[in-house]
Amino acid sequence: MDAAANYFKELYVELKDPWALIGWVGQLFFSSRFIVQWIATERKKQSIIPVSFWYLSIVGSLLLLVYGFYIKKPVYIVGYLFNSVVYVRNLYFIYKKKSVEA
Repeated sequence: MDAAANYFKELYVELKDPWALIGWVGQLFFSSRFIVQWIATERKKQSIIPVSFWYLSIVGSLLLLVYGFYIKKPVYIVGYLFNSVVYVRNLYFIYKKKSVEA
C-alpha cells in the first residue's frame, strides 16, 4: 500500500512543477486534435482533417518539444523535432488551394 501511496504522491509533486504543466498542456493540445478530427469526420460521414487539427498539432508538438529539451529526453526531442514542418506545410497547401479557388 505504501508503494502505491508514494507513487501518487510523486505524481502530485510532479504536477506542481511548471515544466510538467507545459508537458501536460502540450499533450492536451496534441491529443485533442484527434477528437477534433473524429467529430469532423462523424459530421461529414467521410474522413475529414479540419484546419484546427493542424494548429493543435503545431502547438502541442512545439510544447512537447520544449518540454523534451527541458527534461533532456531524446525520445521526446526526436519524436517532436520535425513534426511542425509537416504541419506548417499542410497549412500552406490548404491556404494556397483556398487562394487559388478565390
